[in-house]
Amino acid sequence: MSIIQHDGKFLMPQLAYGANDLSPVISGETFEYHYGKHLQAYVNNLNAALHGSGFENSTLEDIVRQSSGGIFNNAGQVLNHTLYFQQFKAPKEDNAPMGKIAAAIDSTFGSFDKFKAEFEAKGVSLFGSGWVWLSADANGKLVITQEVNAGNPVTANLRPLLTFDVWEHAYYIDYRNARAGHLKALWSIIDWKVIEERFNS
Repeated sequence: MSIIQHDGKFLMPQLAYGANDLSPVISGETFEYHYGKHLQAYVNNLNAALHGSGFENSTLEDIVRQSSGGIFNNAGQVLNHTLYFQQFKAPKEDNAPMGKIAAAIDSTFGSFDKFKAEFEAKGVSLFGSGWVWLSADANGKLVITQEVNAGNPVTANLRPLLTFDVWEHAYYIDYRNARAGHLKALWSIIDWKVIEERFNS
């Protein structure tokens, strides 16, 4: 994960693709609002809240684990959105995992298709705003969890690997209220090399 700090401030995460490269799954317009405005606001709000908080020299993950209130909300959303945006690449048909993460998914869920179905169902059924996550526990066992609002699995000592954002601002421009369609489309832009690296780290 690439969260850059400079002079005690968090910077926007760097991405390996451009604003229009995820289209039509995520349009350039959605990207500009989601990454360029929503995430930028969370980064700005977190940086503004750090002075005098006791978290000035903490990692982002430690802030999420230890904070509450406004600092937690903004730190959580910076962490969540960084993991979210850095897991994408240009759309590819029949996009699927390989290597150790593929074997772990098959072992845990029975198949990649069964995993996708369960993951999408958890995303669709999450009430209100939040995130659905694939994470690994301390033993490398895979789990799917739902997190409301700014929640992140690191607060439960899990290692987040893959996430789908189910806040409406993530999909409403492109999919209106069709959350299920949005979730199903996201599989074609997942960069499984990134997920594999997170799993092996």
